[in-house]
Amino acid sequence: MVFKKLLGALGVGGPSVDTVLEPGPALPGGLVTGEVRLRGGGSDVTVDRISLLLVARVEMEGQDEEHEGTVVLERFTVGGGFRLAEEAEHTVPFTVTLPWETPITELHGQHLGPVLGIRTELEVAGARDKGDLDALAVGPLPAQEAILEAFGQLGYAFRSADLELGHIRGTGQQLPCYQEIEILPPAGHAHAVNEIEVTFIATPGGLEIVIEADKRAGLFSDGHDTVHRFTASHHAVPHTDWNAQVDAWLKEVIAGHEARATPPSGVEHHGDQHRSGPGTGAVVAGVAAGVAVGVVGGMVAAEVVDEIGDAFEDEEDEEGDEDAGGDDEG
Repeated sequence: MVFKKLLGALGVGGPSVDTVLEPGPALPGGLVTGEVRLRGGGSDVTVDRISLLLVARVEMEGQDEEHEGTVVLERFTVGGGFRLAEEAEHTVPFTVTLPWETPITELHGQHLGPVLGIRTELEVAGARDKGDLDALAVGPLPAQEAILEAFGQLGYAFRSADLELGHIRGTGQQLPCYQEIEILPPAGHAHAVNEIEVTFIATPGGLEIVIEADKRAGLFSDGHDTVHRFTASHHAVPHTDWNAQVDAWLKEVIAGHEARATPPSGVEHHGDQHRSGPGTGAVVAGVAAGVAVGVVGGMVAAEVVDEIGDAFEDEEDEEGDEDAGGDDEG
C-alpha cells in the first residue's frame, strides 16, 4: 500500500492518506464506492473532516487565448470526528453519488479525452490539506450510449471530446462546465457542415441533447453555427429507433429549420438555443461507437492523469491558500 504524505498545511510528520476506488467505470448520477485509508504520523491528531472533491480539467477562455484550468464539480463529506493515533491505521469506507451531469470519460472501454479525478482532502486542527488524486472513469448512460452509437451507424466519425467552462442558455445545466463531443459528418453532409458538436445534460428523468452544426462558409455567405436542443427520456431507450431519431435531428440541425415534427414517445423537441460558454478548444481524441480516430500522443486516461496531476495539485494548493486567507479574515 502506498500512502502519500501530506506535506503542506499539516506539516511533515502529519498523517498520510491513500484513497482507493472500486474498479470499473461509474455512471452519471450513479454511485462511486471506495475507502479512504489513513495512517497516523508522529503524533495523535483529531481528524475533523474527510472530504472527496470531484475535479475536472476544463478549457477556459482568457483574453487572448484558451487555457486549461481545474474546476471542482462536487464536494462530498465522507467522514471525520475521530482520533487518529500515532502511526495507527484507520479505514473509512464511502459511497457517494455523482452529479447527473458528470461528463463521460469513456465509451466501450475507450477513453474519450476528458479527465476527471477524485481528490481527498483532510481537515486536522483547523488546517486543510490535499492527499490522493485518483482518476475516475465514467461511462455513458443507456440513452447517451444509444445516441452515440446511432451517430456512428449513420456514418459520423467521432473526432474528440472536451470540457468547456460556461453555461448553455435555455437548459437546466447545473455544473459550471459542459462536455462537447465533436464528430465529423459523412461525405453526404461534408459540403454543408464542418463538424457536429453534441452536449448531453442528464437529469433523473432524461437527457437534454444540444446539437450544434458548424457550417461551412460559401462563396457568397459567411459560415455560421446552428444550435438546436432536444430531449429524450431514459425509459424511451428500448422503444426508440435511435438511428431514425438521430438522423431526423441532424437533418433539422443542418438545414437550420425549426420544424416540430412529432417524435417517438419520450422524445421531444424544444427549439433553438445557444451556448453561452467559450468555443471548442484543444482536446484529447478517443474511440467511440466503433469509429477509431486515434489517441493524441498514445496517452490513455491514467497517463493523462499522471501528466496533469501536478497541475491539479498546484492549482488546488493555490485555492487552499486563498481559502485559508479567507478563514483568517472571518
